[in-house]
Amino acid sequence: MRRLIRYIGHRLYTTWATFWFVLPFVLTYPLQWLMSRQKWHRQLHSINRGWSIFSIRMWGVPVTIIKKKPLPADQTCVYVANHGSYIDILMLFKAIPGFLNMVGKSDLAEVPVWGSIFGNTYITVNRNSAVSRGRSMVEARRSLEAGRSVVIFPEGTISPKAGEEMVPFKEGAFQLAIATGVPIVPITMPLNHKFMPSIKGSLRVRYSPLRLVMHEPIPTAGLTLADAPELKDRVYAIIASEFLPEGAGIPEPSTWRKPQPQKEEMALPTS
Repeated sequence: MRRLIRYIGHRLYTTWATFWFVLPFVLTYPLQWLMSRQKWHRQLHSINRGWSIFSIRMWGVPVTIIKKKPLPADQTCVYVANHGSYIDILMLFKAIPGFLNMVGKSDLAEVPVWGSIFGNTYITVNRNSAVSRGRSMVEARRSLEAGRSVVIFPEGTISPKAGEEMVPFKEGAFQLAIATGVPIVPITMPLNHKFMPSIKGSLRVRYSPLRLVMHEPIPTAGLTLADAPELKDRVYAIIASEFLPEGAGIPEPSTWRKPQPQKEEMALPTS
């Protein structure tokens, strides 16, 4: 009975969280579509931030946001964060002020209905294409030069051991910050995967606290591209320093069935 109640609770909460994520998009879709076509990106980003804040609030989970040394609102910079869940973008939009640009994988632009809006508003990249990677860095540089900060996941993908171990960083974000002379701000999100893990073919949502740590900005003035590898390693260590013991592991699927005991194999006699 306890297993059945737990299973129903997980299903109900998954439905609740999904509903409050989808509803704001449905209600604002005509406006978002129009803004994306008219290139009113600043106004559209404000809607996305409001959507993120509202959805997270309706999930009802405790949210801790720590900013160790906040930057001035008009300071352009490159934010780099670990990638562990599909809710990472929502947490970043909630926590980071100002007009942001986001570098996301090209698959996001192919999501039905919402994808075209994301693709028209933010920067998409196919990590397997050198041409696409180069184009995305050119667009990111233009964004920074126009005073619009950029958010990048330097892992390039969601880590299979989110909250424990990151995928090795790519150097693009660090070369970009050095080339434009803007500060780089490391961000740690150690628990997002506990709320919604990235699992193919499965939507799994669990009531779990959320936490985001925005570390002190690292100036890049005076650095050269030869310093990018060292800067990359430094930022990797800073982000990993805020991982938590309770962030280890991925939530197990819930089931109302009692697991069947495994039968022990009988050892065959040896001659």
